[in-house]
Amino acid sequence: MDHVAQRQVMVDAVGEQVGPGRAVRTVRDLDADGVPVRLYQDGDAAEPPVIVYAHGGGWVLGDLTTHDGLCRLLAAETGWAVLAVDYRRAPESPFPAAFEDIDTVCGWLRVYGRQHGLDPTAVAVAGDSAGGLLAAVTARRERDAGRGLLAQVLICPALSPAMDYPDLGNDGLWPQEMAEFWDLFCPPGVDRHQPDLDPFLADPAGLPPAVVVTAELDILRDEAERYAAFLASAGVPVIATRYQGTFHNFPRKLALTRDAAVAVAQIAAALRALT
Repeated sequence: MDHVAQRQVMVDAVGEQVGPGRAVRTVRDLDADGVPVRLYQDGDAAEPPVIVYAHGGGWVLGDLTTHDGLCRLLAAETGWAVLAVDYRRAPESPFPAAFEDIDTVCGWLRVYGRQHGLDPTAVAVAGDSAGGLLAAVTARRERDAGRGLLAQVLICPALSPAMDYPDLGNDGLWPQEMAEFWDLFCPPGVDRHQPDLDPFLADPAGLPPAVVVTAELDILRDEAERYAAFLASAGVPVIATRYQGTFHNFPRKLALTRDAAVAVAQIAAALRALT
């Protein structure tokens, strides 16, 4: 199946996998200096903190529709605003396009955030699966630029192009599938041995506090847990939780498992404790 058809399959499965979205106070589609974004707000704060959210889908699939349910619930549970980024996807726009788009959105938020009722000085970055890499790298880029974030939230993240996966024998996400995503995102000629593609190559000291959610039956489990330990070894505050009996990217699939809502509640509690 080609990637265009796969995208439609993922969208068509939203009703069954995610279910009806949580009602929130406002949902607005905006243009962030040329990058489409969707802003979710549900709290009462005049200028709430902001979660800049990068969706998953192997940098190829996924969009604002597939992750609408998760973003709504995050906004409702945290009271923070959620700014979901509709970044350019591979293979049409491979690395570094997605990072460029998120950088653009972060810059737009700093300049125009207050015009949209947001606090641009209180920002966290979050992402699931492939979006976890985008979030982790953005956290490091913002640190290097002297703009600290409140937190980084990594949900079943893909964090290593080494692809050293455990043999779990489940069909949630197969090693070959992940290898194909990496090849589309980083086609031949792209050096994967760089911090923007392998966060383990960057200095973790001074990165923002992290919430790392992993699933027992996810091939990305081990690399995510190694990254949590990598951060903790440098003194970064980390909350890392492995959800037993669960599958890759379960927090998005709110209609399939009760663990999804539990994980979102855990993330929300960690973020609320920062403000």
